[in-house]
Amino acid sequence: MTTILAIDQGTSGTKAVVVGPDGAVLALAEVPVRPAYLPGGRVEQNPQELLDSVLAAGRQAVAQAGRPIDAVTLANQGETVLAWDPDTGRPLTTALVWQDRRAEDVCADLADHAARIAELTGLVLDPYFSAPKMAWIRRNLTADGVVTTSDTWLVHHLTGEFVTDAATASRSLVLDLDAVDWSPELLRLFKLDGERLPRIVACDEVVGTTRAFGGEIPVGGLIVDQQAALLAEGCLRPGEAKCTFGTGAFLLANTGEHAVRSTSGLTTSVAWRARGGTPYCVDGQVYTAASAVRWLGDLGFIGGATDLDALAAPDSQGALFVPALAGLAAPWWRPEATASFLGMTLSTRPGHLVRAVLEGVAAQVADLAQVVARDLGAPLTRLRVDGGLTRSATLMQAQADLAQMPVDVYPSPHATALGAAAMARLAVEPALSVEEAVPAWTPSMTYEPRWSGDRAAEFLARWRQGVDAAVDRVAEGAVDRADGADDMGSDA
Repeated sequence: MTTILAIDQGTSGTKAVVVGPDGAVLALAEVPVRPAYLPGGRVEQNPQELLDSVLAAGRQAVAQAGRPIDAVTLANQGETVLAWDPDTGRPLTTALVWQDRRAEDVCADLADHAARIAELTGLVLDPYFSAPKMAWIRRNLTADGVVTTSDTWLVHHLTGEFVTDAATASRSLVLDLDAVDWSPELLRLFKLDGERLPRIVACDEVVGTTRAFGGEIPVGGLIVDQQAALLAEGCLRPGEAKCTFGTGAFLLANTGEHAVRSTSGLTTSVAWRARGGTPYCVDGQVYTAASAVRWLGDLGFIGGATDLDALAAPDSQGALFVPALAGLAAPWWRPEATASFLGMTLSTRPGHLVRAVLEGVAAQVADLAQVVARDLGAPLTRLRVDGGLTRSATLMQAQADLAQMPVDVYPSPHATALGAAAMARLAVEPALSVEEAVPAWTPSMTYEPRWSGDRAAEFLARWRQGVDAAVDRVAEGAVDRADGADDMGSDA
């Protein structure tokens, strides 16, 4: 058995965890990173800050552990992209974060091909994914170097290799999902057909070695963050699902070795490629979860996430929140949608709004769970959850009430890193099976539904009316803009 340095490079920070042979956390270091939220839906990161955070967190964790490291692994954000010089490793642009919306024009230009893109990739044509951002960089910033997801750049700095894992590649919009290979047809559509692209590797592959953390250490077990958490939480069989409550909330359900094409607006990706198998997963996204909580803090309603349970009112008194602070993802895919509070009166107080925000996030996850069930052909029976917001009993109880199923809280706040560590163990221990690599776990807390089914259904019906109103506002705004453009044209 092996000791693993697992690095989880995320949106708001990099976490490095040293994991022992039995899956125990031996050391932990965290280094914050600071995305820049700019006008026009732009979200950027400094690539050098990302790299520095990986090196600093990793070295701190290794020093704390005080023991030899047998392998290094990296879990990554998935859809964050940048251009860089492959000869020097120097970044040529900022990193466009997965939340960045500036590539909407790229997607609009390809709208006539949306059905074909969905057929080949299992994804929805949206700026959330990698290829539109890559194309935008080529159109607007630079034609030099290579343009890749952030994992390829980070791994290149660690090992000198030029690779990405199959799960991350499946989040690009230019991967043939069934072949698990770059699609010449899709690359042509995005005008990326002349690009040098990284080699797609299996998640359980050793891709190279690094001396960044002392000695010559194998690097392997590469995987995208959400799929790493799916693995850690033991969702190894079709129909098993988890939701990670981080910057956003991400619900994934294993579909086995069948790449389901969603009929409900979800996306399908490679869960992981390991031991010669390629299980897939369907997923839905809530763009703002912890970021909505930070927004509440910025407004002065709370001091931080630890205040949620103390400050949330026992009942929202009819106030509802649609958490579209960064647009709506699955199943609506309306990036222009904006958030809204509904049902407020003169008696509404900050505590009611805090409760409404938490219930709004839980409602969107519950809605996704119902959509996932339609694609799977059977209802979900339990939901496994991880992430910082699982510490809020108010949110977790709301989740159980609205989803009408038990919610099992993963006992560690490091699900992504532990999933990556399990994959790294597969990379360096060829005799190990996937089931053997994932440590068994017991929930730290299970929340059972307290609401009746009728009460949950009534709440979700009112909440969906709020979502419909948000979507209608987007449509009305588009019509108004079009009418304004016509008026300008007629005056000319």
